[in-house]
Amino acid sequence: MGWVKSGLSAVVLLSMCSMGCQNKLYDENKKLYDENKALRAQNDQMRTQPQPVVQTAPQQQPPPVVVSNPPTQPVVTQQPSQPPEQIGGLETDVNPQKGTTTIHLPSDVFFDPGQATLKQSAKASLDKVVAALKKQFAGKKVEVDGHTDSQPIRVSKWNSNQELSDARAKTVKDYLVAHGVEASRISTRGFGDTRPRGTDMAKNRRVEIVVMTGR
Repeated sequence: MGWVKSGLSAVVLLSMCSMGCQNKLYDENKKLYDENKALRAQNDQMRTQPQPVVQTAPQQQPPPVVVSNPPTQPVVTQQPSQPPEQIGGLETDVNPQKGTTTIHLPSDVFFDPGQATLKQSAKASLDKVVAALKKQFAGKKVEVDGHTDSQPIRVSKWNSNQELSDARAKTVKDYLVAHGVEASRISTRGFGDTRPRGTDMAKNRRVEIVVMTGR
């Protein structure tokens, strides 16, 4: 009988050991399961959270290039505009292309209406023209051209504007010759109202002294 008891004791002991081992494995498995579950929960939480924005450092701009001695621009000095030339205080046109200098004598200043006699008050200006022809334009050919407006002559000894323009041109020539300008240099022409300067009647009534500077 003793061996039976010993066998029973061994069976019981083995059963207890087997149950203990099973309990230990259960506990370890449960611990691993819990740890795995916690890791999955933590992983899910990380996926649902917004990702932090990574700030990138701004790129450094290259420093500006400094020119130690920049080239200097040449200074352009504007020449003051020359006032229009006047001879004897009279309007004067210079045409380099044609080679002429034209002095305009307004008929209203130099002559009475319908007359070809020089006014005394106009002779001072004409004296300055004489001086220029003798010095500044010495030896140059001169044309004296008479012009009128288009109004017909009503009260005058001249029958037409053409005759009046001829007479006034000859009067100016006679004055220039009388004051020392060579007669051989001077020619006269009368154009009447055929060469107006514009719509201004006063400007159309004129005598022009044209100096041939290119000859």
